[in-house]
Amino acid sequence: MRIESRHNGPAGSGNGGWSAGIFATEAGGTGPVEVTLRRPPPLETELSLVDGEVRDPAGELVAEVRPAGTVDAVVPPVDLETAVAAAARYPGLVEHPFPGCYVCGPQRPDGLRIFPGRLPNGRTAAPFRAPEEVSEATVWAALDCPGGWTVLAPGRPYLLGRIAAVVAALPKPGDECVVTGELLGVEGRKALVHTSLYGPDGALLGAARATWIAR
Repeated sequence: MRIESRHNGPAGSGNGGWSAGIFATEAGGTGPVEVTLRRPPPLETELSLVDGEVRDPAGELVAEVRPAGTVDAVVPPVDLETAVAAAARYPGLVEHPFPGCYVCGPQRPDGLRIFPGRLPNGRTAAPFRAPEEVSEATVWAALDCPGGWTVLAPGRPYLLGRIAAVVAALPKPGDECVVTGELLGVEGRKALVHTSLYGPDGALLGAARATWIAR
């Protein structure tokens, strides 16, 4: 496995959702998968998965992968017009801890450009146009940042620590999708969030629950 440099999150490391999706795909299986990131995934590095542990060439533990049981963390959908209006209020357009993030960074014209803005009920929503190349890692990535932006605020950066996801179906290239996020609660430095991805017809494509850790 290798996380390409263009799939970065914070500078110098892989986007958490994309990396977790790569690890989950490598693990195989048919059910939901949970990935715990033990350190920022390194870029352009050959990683191996053995007995549920992702390690770098030096043997350092990068992540742990295991079956997740049931993932029923479904956030209600909104229509595309509502998601577009929310994205116009995306706080990351003004201040972003990782502006070069492949998923939500405004400085990445080649990224997924998912800009989650707040809804009146406190949830987040954003439109998402599926890229030309779509994989399970694409869905995992789309399910990542919209959850983080339910708790991210100026001067309060968080990083993905753990994510469990289920992918029901892949969007087709060019599909206009909607992704939603919801904050379940904050305990100390940990924030528990849920995210869901919906296709153009409103079908649920994927759902995730995740723990984000304050830096």
